[in-house]
Amino acid sequence: MEKIFEYAPKGVCSSKMIFKINDNIINDVKIIGGCPGNSLGVSTLCKGKRVEEVIELLKGIRCGGRPTSCPDQLAEGLTKFLNEQ
Repeated sequence: MEKIFEYAPKGVCSSKMIFKINDNIINDVKIIGGCPGNSLGVSTLCKGKRVEEVIELLKGIRCGGRPTSCPDQLAEGLTKFLNEQ
């Protein structure tokens, strides 16, 4: 059964991330706000991958001088999803 999970990222330009996940496989990611091209690219690369794999790939990525980034916050959102399951 597909689950829809929303996450409010912190410290980045995007304001919301919406995940559609079925059996720990990411079916879709929608990022509201932020850089449209980067958001679409990251979302497309996540589709079809296991949640744990995406967390491992994106966790810790920084944006400029910021301590986080939209990809890092995506990993945080997915971690929160796993913790609430």
